[in-house]
Amino acid sequence: MKYFLMLACLVFPIRLTTAADAPAAPAAAPDAAANGFTGKVLETMSTSGYTYVRVDTAGKKLWAVATEFAVKVGDVVTVAAGMPMANYHSKSLNRDFDVVYFTGSITVGGSGAAAASATPALPPGHPALPGAPTPALPPGHPALTGAAAAPNLDLTGLKRAAGGKTIQEIFAAKTKLAGKPVAVRGKVVKYNAQIMGKNWLHIQDGSGSAGKNDNDLTVTTATPAKLGDTVLVSGTVSTDKDFGAGYKYSVILDDAKVTVE
Repeated sequence: MKYFLMLACLVFPIRLTTAADAPAAPAAAPDAAANGFTGKVLETMSTSGYTYVRVDTAGKKLWAVATEFAVKVGDVVTVAAGMPMANYHSKSLNRDFDVVYFTGSITVGGSGAAAASATPALPPGHPALPGAPTPALPPGHPALTGAAAAPNLDLTGLKRAAGGKTIQEIFAAKTKLAGKPVAVRGKVVKYNAQIMGKNWLHIQDGSGSAGKNDNDLTVTTATPAKLGDTVLVSGTVSTDKDFGAGYKYSVILDDAKVTVE
């Protein structure tokens, strides 16, 4: 038997598996870190009122950014839940990041000192929200135009789109309309140009009410417009569109066709 085992080992070599040979655990997806992370600062820089930190968290190196705060290499920081932005280019730093996490709070050394504000910064490329205070913009974020509703805008005399609906009707039937095309005519009351490669319009047609949050419809499109324009919009209804960090639209027409009349 002993000689048989020796022969078997020669014919069928036995390979001992060590810890170093074991397959590595798959790396966590970038979005997993959106729930927050802790680690040691490997690199940091500040510009335009914001501080960037490169954090070593269990061997995974992640970039995060918040409003400017005091920090140095070697500090241990805790980054609160934030929004990941892939392939982000910082104009002020003239630097590209594979992924950077924008957050409203980075705590240094567990002392409670944090980069935070009463109104957390929106993720990069996120449009202004209806009724929300205007937040500080992340570094490199394009300036927003028409963030406030156009004053004294006359919404009378708007004709319903052929075969279309009013804004109030879209909100009232949002569950039934989700994933379906609609047409609506309204006037542009807010306009944010070229954010995430799209133009963001808020339109109203005189239907609904601000109190019920069914009078203002958000639209994204490749078509430029300006405040006060009357537009005919055709697009697919999306509901409960969540951009993260607590910012969510109950109804939005994404990548819609817009005709300025």
